[in-house]
Amino acid sequence: MATKTPNKNQRQTQARLRIIIMAAILICVNVLASYFHTGLDLTHEKRFTLSPATVKLLRNMPEVAVIDVYLKGKFPAELQRLQEAVREQLRSFKDVAGNKIIFRFIDPLEGKTEKEKKQIAHDLDAKGIRLLQLKDQDEEGYSMKVFVPYALVHYNGKEAAIMLLENPPGKSQAEKISYAEAALEYKFASAINQLNRPTKARLAYIIGNGEALGIKTIDLLTTLPKYYDVDTVDLSHTLAISGAYDAALIIQPTIPFTGPDKLKIDQYVMRGGRLLWNINTLNASLDSLVNSPQFIAMEYGLNLDDILFKYGVRVNNDLIEDMQNIPLPRTSNGGAPELLPWVYFPKLNPTAEHPIVQNMDFVMSGFTNSIDTLKGGGIEKTVLLQSSKYSRTATAPVRVSLSMMNYPLKNEMFNKPYKPVAVLLEGRFHSVYQNLLAPEYLRLLDSLKEPFKPVCDTPNKMIVISAGEIFSNGYTAKDGVLPVGYYQYTGEFFANRNFLLNCLEYLTDASTVLEARSKEVKLRLLDNGRAHDEKTTWQVVNVGIPIALVLVFASIYFFARKRRYEVKQATPKTSSENA
Repeated sequence: MATKTPNKNQRQTQARLRIIIMAAILICVNVLASYFHTGLDLTHEKRFTLSPATVKLLRNMPEVAVIDVYLKGKFPAELQRLQEAVREQLRSFKDVAGNKIIFRFIDPLEGKTEKEKKQIAHDLDAKGIRLLQLKDQDEEGYSMKVFVPYALVHYNGKEAAIMLLENPPGKSQAEKISYAEAALEYKFASAINQLNRPTKARLAYIIGNGEALGIKTIDLLTTLPKYYDVDTVDLSHTLAISGAYDAALIIQPTIPFTGPDKLKIDQYVMRGGRLLWNINTLNASLDSLVNSPQFIAMEYGLNLDDILFKYGVRVNNDLIEDMQNIPLPRTSNGGAPELLPWVYFPKLNPTAEHPIVQNMDFVMSGFTNSIDTLKGGGIEKTVLLQSSKYSRTATAPVRVSLSMMNYPLKNEMFNKPYKPVAVLLEGRFHSVYQNLLAPEYLRLLDSLKEPFKPVCDTPNKMIVISAGEIFSNGYTAKDGVLPVGYYQYTGEFFANRNFLLNCLEYLTDASTVLEARSKEVKLRLLDNGRAHDEKTTWQVVNVGIPIALVLVFASIYFFARKRRYEVKQATPKTSSENA
């Protein structure tokens, strides 16, 4: 008995059924995709893969983190790209942490009255979140639109603000967005890590030897308490630096250190204390140029050469002169101030492939010494900041004169490139007083009932910086205290504050979340020359080939389908076969 060929109505019914089934499958796939997020990171630098430290942090979260992202709305393409990057990053966090991560995109000003907007702006500003203006183009022309490139993390009963898009100088919009995307993992992970700590790490701000303390340290001493418990410790009035401090800061000392002072520092290091040195060996300041066009930079005589030498570095008695520098305003002949190159203020390069400085912008400095790293000692040295290719040094005593701004300088005159300015030291440090301990020092230790330690029991670390005013803030009568790293004469923000916080995080935090900063950022921008020359070729590749592939697969499908039905119609079953 021959098989019946499906009639036209049956074929139409089958086609409709296939369409309905396909639509149902697509709907189910999209619904599942909204609940289950996955992807493949095909980038060479694994840019979209979470670092092991971040994964460990997310898997061990004891509480739920609620993240409010204020970057919501219709924006230009670049900001839309950042908005989507934030969404993808938080989805990746949620894939690891599960229900411990909740995020939502919020427009804080949507549907609010002008009075309510002012109050919201005030409340957000108190949390470190600022409303910014964005030039927006519509059918009627250009207009200014408020946008908030921030996120607020609520966790463990506390909250922390995150700036999603910074504005580093000298970067194109594409570069800014790319760097912002690369920093998202670290910013969110670091915020959760900070809020996850039951108590803040403790810092000792050492004074007693003429360290910086006053109007130029206001921003420093108001920023640090947001992240750490900070105490001032007068070295001349304490018997020892307590081991309860996770790290100690020595910022711009100007008075020589005595033997007992150095013993207290040395034994703090031997017992595992971390140090951030920020010293300048020469007495050089712009204030010296107020009443005279020149001055002589002389040595402070800090008496730190032996202890630093033992730890693996030497801060030289010189000044770096650099063609890559911060300009200084100069008024001549009663005219308007003109910004002229000032070689004594190097613009420092953070070129090391280390989490503290990787992907960081330039750091602004003032009068700066060079640092020599010493071989041996079992100490690993990593240069974090250095001068440019066109730099040189002038050995003390140095005559500093404004007249240098009047003469053009040539690159070939600056023949001492890449002088270290900030160095990370890691290893088991040896005491400078090993086999050299005087009787009065032994009596001091006996009074503390602490035995002398000649060497660190475990590997330790410290950072030595020779740009004295790198963490100082500016001040004007009009604007008051200026942020660290802000240069009022050009309106530029430098990475000084980030550098300080990264240094302290590396010294005090054992979670290694900072490693997320070391992701490599590679901008793969369009080659305009090749794009013009190979325009037709790439149009064919991107438009013609996909269409051709669709036609080929469609032809194969219809040919196979036609052959199948022809075979069925050509070989009907006989009655005996059916029996």
